[in-house]
Amino acid sequence: MRIGIVAESAVGETRVSATPSTVRQLLKLGYEVVVQTGAGSPSSYPDVGYTAAGGRIVDKNTAWGSDVVLSVNAPGDDELSLLASGATLVSWLGPGLNPEMVEKLVALPITALSVDTVPRISRAQTMDVLSSTANIAGYRAVIEAANEFGRFFTGQVTAAGKVPPAKVLVAGAGVAGLAAIGAASALGAIVRATDPRPEVADQVRSIGGTYLAVEVDVEQSSDGYAKATSADFDAAAARLYAAQATDVDIIITTANIPGRRAPVLITSEDVASMRSGSVIVDLAAANGGNVEGTVPGEKTLTSNGVTIIGYTDLARRLPAQASQLYGQNLVNLLTLLTPGKDGNLVLDLDDVIQRAITVARNGERLYPPPPVSVSAAPSTVAVQTQAPTPQNRSFSAGARGALIAVGLAALLALVSFAPPPLPQHFTVLILAIVIGFYVIGKVHHALHTPLMSVTNAISGVVVVGAMLQLAIDNPVTRIIGGVAVLLVSINIFGGFAVTRRMLGMFRKD
Repeated sequence: MRIGIVAESAVGETRVSATPSTVRQLLKLGYEVVVQTGAGSPSSYPDVGYTAAGGRIVDKNTAWGSDVVLSVNAPGDDELSLLASGATLVSWLGPGLNPEMVEKLVALPITALSVDTVPRISRAQTMDVLSSTANIAGYRAVIEAANEFGRFFTGQVTAAGKVPPAKVLVAGAGVAGLAAIGAASALGAIVRATDPRPEVADQVRSIGGTYLAVEVDVEQSSDGYAKATSADFDAAAARLYAAQATDVDIIITTANIPGRRAPVLITSEDVASMRSGSVIVDLAAANGGNVEGTVPGEKTLTSNGVTIIGYTDLARRLPAQASQLYGQNLVNLLTLLTPGKDGNLVLDLDDVIQRAITVARNGERLYPPPPVSVSAAPSTVAVQTQAPTPQNRSFSAGARGALIAVGLAALLALVSFAPPPLPQHFTVLILAIVIGFYVIGKVHHALHTPLMSVTNAISGVVVVGAMLQLAIDNPVTRIIGGVAVLLVSINIFGGFAVTRRMLGMFRKD
């Protein structure tokens, strides 16, 4: 079968559905690949790159007339007319927000697959174009904010005075939110984040952010997305946003609920309370916006000097990277659809992923698909257990004591009567167990770095073992043991010195 990579006709679109590297992967699946002339030029992928990868440059009609057509955006009416009977269209169709497009696709003798409806299950992560695009948008949002902010993100102490770090609030800790948190934190800003899902708190902290919890029960997610929140949560969150708006310099909002209008998080009163020069980036602008006053696709300046960025093309502003990630998502999808790797696309509607993305097939409407439950709140199940009686408790304690006594006696006999060097090796083993449990097990996981507690503890075991080898009446063994003691001692003392310096960075003056 022939795959056609088409040029995007949407105004301002800079992405392409395949890059030279992904074309090579499609060829390995057994497909013939043709690329419309100039399709990759806006993403800095010239035609010669596709030719070198094994693709063939063709005109528009040939590309759109292929057996399988890959595109980024939903095609226009003139492009739909170029599709061949029985063709498969793989694109970002947005069927939930574009019912007119669904009707047009149903009226054609084709199969239409919408990549933006891939379910959020573990097996489908490599095909999730929403996550790939959101990751880019979150990163780019920080870049846009930094450009408008006009000041340092990181704090500095210079001869001319002290520069405080910027304070950033990220509303929503999904893929886009986490990307924004990571980028802002890497630039040195003080980053705070909030999300209705408390389970993301560790993720926020792991990339340098501070999680701001809203202490209200919310509905658990069952499809991988945040659920619509309750009135109580909205009221508590509104108070949190109002308090943060007066303190932070930059707000990045990422709250989106698939198939619905984006919720309003930042009110006009919150915007009015922000300092002049502050910046807001609304990543939900295309779906109505999380901020009152957002104009989709534009940048606005409020009367009090706050810039609100409502760009809807953030992924397009990094076209080369966006095209590569999108193209790789499509390769992973086509790998699933080509089980024989023989260049023949096989659609299996019994597969939950393939069923979820199929909008229409030969005049049959298949959207919306059956719901897919990808996660669930842990259910509370009452487990009936027999309460231990005093006799049972006494028997259990006695059995444990007897087993421990027998074990200690066996170990003592082993150490006492075993020939050397078994007692020495056994001593090292016991020390390793004791140190591993009482040192490593009792240290907070945040301190478990290679130059800190773990390495020091392991080195401690090694140096004890090396010292025991010094007692063996063998010159070679003593020399090796002495060198080991020297090297391990340097590692131990050096490790503690580095640990002391690292901990000192967190102490206040």
